Amino acid sequence: MTRKNRFILSAFVIIAIAGAIIWFSQRKIKKLEVVNVKQEVPVDSTAILWYKNSIIYSLDVEVFKDSDADGTGDFKGLISKLPYLDSLGITAIWLSPFNPTPNKDDGYDITDYYDVDKRLGSLSDFDAFVAAAKKDSIKVIMDLVVNHTSNEISWFKEAEKDTSSVYHNWYLWSKEQPENYDTGMIFPGVQTETWTFDTIAKEYYYHRFYDFQPDLNMQYLPVQREVKKIMKFWLDRGVNGFRLDAVPFIIEVPEKKGEKFEHQFNLLTEMREYVSSIDKEAIILGEANVAPSETKNYFGEEEDRMHMMFNFYVNQHMFYALATGEAKPLANALQSTKDIPKEAEWGQFLRNHDEVDLGRLTEKERNTVYKKFGPRKYMQLYDRGIRRRLAPMLNNNIDHLKLAYNLLFSLPSTPVMRYGDEIGMGDNLKLKERLAVRTPMQWDDSKNAGFSVSDTVVRPVINSYPYGYDRVNVKDEKQDSTSFLNWNIKMVALRKECPEISFGQWEILDSNSDQCLAIHYQWEDQELLVVHNLSDEDQEVSVAAENLKKGKLKNLENQKNISPSHGSFNFKLKPYGYRWLRVVTE
Repeated sequence: MTRKNRFILSAFVIIAIAGAIIWFSQRKIKKLEVVNVKQEVPVDSTAILWYKNSIIYSLDVEVFKDSDADGTGDFKGLISKLPYLDSLGITAIWLSPFNPTPNKDDGYDITDYYDVDKRLGSLSDFDAFVAAAKKDSIKVIMDLVVNHTSNEISWFKEAEKDTSSVYHNWYLWSKEQPENYDTGMIFPGVQTETWTFDTIAKEYYYHRFYDFQPDLNMQYLPVQREVKKIMKFWLDRGVNGFRLDAVPFIIEVPEKKGEKFEHQFNLLTEMREYVSSIDKEAIILGEANVAPSETKNYFGEEEDRMHMMFNFYVNQHMFYALATGEAKPLANALQSTKDIPKEAEWGQFLRNHDEVDLGRLTEKERNTVYKKFGPRKYMQLYDRGIRRRLAPMLNNNIDHLKLAYNLLFSLPSTPVMRYGDEIGMGDNLKLKERLAVRTPMQWDDSKNAGFSVSDTVVRPVINSYPYGYDRVNVKDEKQDSTSFLNWNIKMVALRKECPEISFGQWEILDSNSDQCLAIHYQWEDQELLVVHNLSDEDQEVSVAAENLKKGKLKNLENQKNISPSHGSFNFKLKPYGYRWLRVVTE
């Protein structure tokens, strides 16, 4: 080999070694950076995890407070009630849809994703609301409804008018009636098909929900880009996240036969990445009523999909526990949904704007809940649920109501409260389907419950015994120190004093009673035990002291201590009773 060739070879070797060193060092730096990022996100200090330590309050602007006497709630009215929401201690508001709409499905049929329904105000009014909420340190989460649109939106009108239009592919079509046209309905008993013939396009279009809500084709890139534009528009206006409606149907890939479809989970990853690129603290709260075995797909193995999801599985078993007084089914449901990513969180609720969905209970369990909480057929809905508010379901039993809310505040999750439930509002079963639980907020005993001075209102105010606004309203309960409202305010404050629930590890302990649920939390140097008696009889509770740190248990409500006796903490719980107990050292 010549000297020249040896020189060239040596140069190549040196360059290769240098390249390898640089590649290895960069790889090592990147790996260290990832580790350091995780170390710099302690659960007790980061603003990024605000959703794990929040109380979310859901409301519909349309029925909350009317400011201009037209009979419909609006953003100016909502702004006027922010002091009340602040006094509750809530940390985030979840807004039902407020976009322009024909209102055939209470706002979930949208015709313009970039504006506010004129009945509710203007974009300026929305901006003023967000600014006022932030002044009170209240975050804003808005409904993002992109599984379907209204059939009156310009996109669909263009799509059906001209099959060669760029918008035609924004929806799902079939020239022939699909084999599965009458399967997969979201509203059985009300809905009869999922593929409907369009007389203008002369084709069938797909709709998981009502026929006036055609599904968007989320597999189509232009639609995905439009959804991101919508997200950016509202994030730029100051919202702190989205409650993503009907998640499984957003990501499914519909076929013209069969019932079970493939899901594009990568869409959730892309949504999260996009939202985080605009605001790293913004969240996506998913509505996905799925089995426990499927939850990892929605949260993401790498914590890269939903920040939060509603825990429908636990909700259904919680109602079974409230109906039967049995703790084990609820304990099993909690264990089944325990394994989620560290930075993910469940959103737990008692009631929401829909029916109490009991579809994941066995038929025997479902009938047991029906018998207790919805015995009449008109109280039930869609062959799977109950369309009543919480107070009527629990027969307005204040102790049972307090137990239910105590569960909400103390389960391993972020509590989501439904407007009006904090004062024990009732329902109006004369209204169709889910509107029964969507009546105007009851502020006082004046005309229309203080919701509006108009002679006609968007929805009837409840005025019949025992839930009429002359008996159940914010003003009266505020003035009564023993009211359900003031009890809820105290419980929200108590929940905030217990970061173990937000950030800690938890386990279910043996309470020595089949009717009692005992949950033990640990976080840093703090330890909490919450015990619930689900039955209508006294229960003797015994929890082994070896499961807790050595010391005493302090009752956080009356500050009294309980000392162990013969190796156990022993105490009695009255019917529907509960205890919040912090472990304190000798």
